[in-house]
Amino acid sequence: MPWLLLMLAIAAEVAGTTFMKLSMGFTKLVPSILLIVFYLLSLSLLNLALKGIPVSVAYAIWSGMGTAFVVGVGWVLFGEQLTTLKLVSMLLIIIGVVGMNLGGGSHGKEKNTNQQEHSIHTTGQKE
Repeated sequence: MPWLLLMLAIAAEVAGTTFMKLSMGFTKLVPSILLIVFYLLSLSLLNLALKGIPVSVAYAIWSGMGTAFVVGVGWVLFGEQLTTLKLVSMLLIIIGVVGMNLGGGSHGKEKNTNQQEHSIHTTGQKE
């Protein structure tokens, strides 16, 4: 379920960014409202996904894949140039996301954060 939430968070972030472009600097009411709605939705879904995915992995995937998809949206919807440098950069983002997923312990157990938080609150230091 956390991975589904992360994918939905990415889709909402891409939608929010698309509506940001369509809002013309907050001069168009409906796209301006939709950009706020989709960004709030995206951050909420990301927050829920963090219950089951380490923050370093989830944020790398959320920001990296969101960036890659926005490049595609810019090309398809807004006629932005898709240069060789942009394509290579998107490939590097995807390689980085895969690397974070494979090397980030995303499928392993995280340390008990409640125990760490309790330790910080009672001793003033992280154990």
